[in-house]
Amino acid sequence: MRVYILKRLGQAVAVFWAAYTLSFILLSALPGDSVTNRIQNPEAQITPEAGRVMLEFYGLDRPLWQQYLHSLAGVFTGRLGYSLTSGKAVGELIGHALPSTVRLTAAGLAFGLVFAIVVAVAANYVPWRWLRELLGAAPALFASVPTFVVGIVALQVLSFRLRLIPSVDDGSVAALLAPGATLGLFVAAPLAQVFAASIRTTRGQPFVQVLRAKGAGAGYIFRKDVLRNSSLPVLTLLGLAVGELIAGSVVTESVFAREGIGQLTVGAVNTQDLPVVQGVVLLSTSAYVLVNLAVDVTYPFIDPRVLVDGRSPRTTKRVARQRQSNAIADPRPPVEVAMP
Repeated sequence: MRVYILKRLGQAVAVFWAAYTLSFILLSALPGDSVTNRIQNPEAQITPEAGRVMLEFYGLDRPLWQQYLHSLAGVFTGRLGYSLTSGKAVGELIGHALPSTVRLTAAGLAFGLVFAIVVAVAANYVPWRWLRELLGAAPALFASVPTFVVGIVALQVLSFRLRLIPSVDDGSVAALLAPGATLGLFVAAPLAQVFAASIRTTRGQPFVQVLRAKGAGAGYIFRKDVLRNSSLPVLTLLGLAVGELIAGSVVTESVFAREGIGQLTVGAVNTQDLPVVQGVVLLSTSAYVLVNLAVDVTYPFIDPRVLVDGRSPRTTKRVARQRQSNAIADPRPPVEVAMP
């Protein structure tokens, strides 16, 4: 177990370093930055001496490799640099915007899990065939609708038409419902597809048929056997869903005018504020790596076969993605098997 955890820690560090290095290279390849543009703007009337001081303050006068080493060292010391636009510390800007995004992401994950569980279970267990087929096709419909469309419709109907929720974030729980549901629908589709396909596969396993033959009820079988075995791919997919939640929060915060990491990212990209963009990339990568590391460490406690037969959670993630693809290609509910 110790070797397994150390191996996962090493992989997490490697992924973090690769993502940070790649983002630095891509951002550095972009033409210009807000400081250089401000210096070169004739209307700003910045003297050459003042321009050199500004470039030296932000470290833009150094060679690229020195900027990379200085930036990488700042990650481990907590110094993420300063915004090229406002001059404030990047850590301060992220710390101010992070709580709102954390609340939105938590609400989106909660809504997404509820949607996915309800749809997946109902698609396999409701007695009406037409409803099972409809619910089986619902995740594909959810996945095909862009997040901003769902957000705009929810804002128009719930806020402007029915006046059930405030149109802007006022810090209340009601203001979090529509953005959370919009973001939750964004991740509910793949979770529901994988969970429904996993339930369908598990219900067809021989041990389930044996339990039915022994007279066990459907509810007992679902709680004791089907649910646990079917939830393993979903647990693995949750790590991948974190990246989707972070990406979806950018669009959701823009639609609902919420202050958070998404709005901070949009503003930094529009003004070419590279240190802020780099800080957001660092934050997103850290969240993704830590959640996946937690999933990898937790998985052996749920499925001991990970340590017995050498099967890693990475392999299980590929299986989860394959089940999602199969669910998209064939969303039909399982065929009921009559037992003697």
